[in-house]
Amino acid sequence: MANQGTFSITLKVWRQTRSSDQGGFVTYNVDNVSPGESFLEMLDHLNETLINKGEDPVAFESDCREGICGTCGFMVNGQAHGPDKGTTICQVHMRSYKDGDTLTLEPFRAEAFPVIKDLTVNRDAFDRIQQQGGYNSVNVGNAPDANAILVGQADASAAFDAATCIGCGACVAACKNSSAMLFVAAKVGQYSMLPQGQPERDRRALKMVSQMDAEGFGNCSNTLACEAACPKEISTHWIQRLNREYMRASLFSREK
Repeated sequence: MANQGTFSITLKVWRQTRSSDQGGFVTYNVDNVSPGESFLEMLDHLNETLINKGEDPVAFESDCREGICGTCGFMVNGQAHGPDKGTTICQVHMRSYKDGDTLTLEPFRAEAFPVIKDLTVNRDAFDRIQQQGGYNSVNVGNAPDANAILVGQADASAAFDAATCIGCGACVAACKNSSAMLFVAAKVGQYSMLPQGQPERDRRALKMVSQMDAEGFGNCSNTLACEAACPKEISTHWIQRLNREYMRASLFSREK
């Protein structure tokens, strides 16, 4: 029974012990939900109730709970990170819902993101793509040396916009083809805008796209669902840039 100022909701949560299991939805009623608490705090309360009953708590991932790390992602009523635009699920508050609502929670669905347990998926595929070139291995000196290289304001701002990608995987989950193009585009694009990224520019594009394909991600669906789901609102124009970067790198590699 809800207390004054609180309300009750119904959760249909995907429960799956391991990736090899069938899995299925289990319904839970959660009472005394405060509008001011976060979505993950509400799940914490559910888990406390389950533990007190001797039942297995719902597995979900979180770390910073400040929309920075990207680990908390799952689907709420078919939307990655829930209904609030430009927001990770850890930043969603229960004021977005009302008494009697039914919420369906399930993990990000993608072949390259196998379910570990319940709402938690394995996103190591993103790490392996990153390891193929999503960094700068060229020694550009310390901070004063790097600051001595002039970068135009427009390029610096654009590079920062791409660098805000937190690798949460919402773009993959939202895409009907489970494409990782927006993630890879952001990681390739940020370095293509900066002088420090030029020495490895072509190799970076070729190797990261090759690894993306090897991981089993699909092609871009051109529906812009990734941009709509991205909690950092990264534009799909970075995918256009990735295509140009990949074409340029392919041509240069053939010439060599």
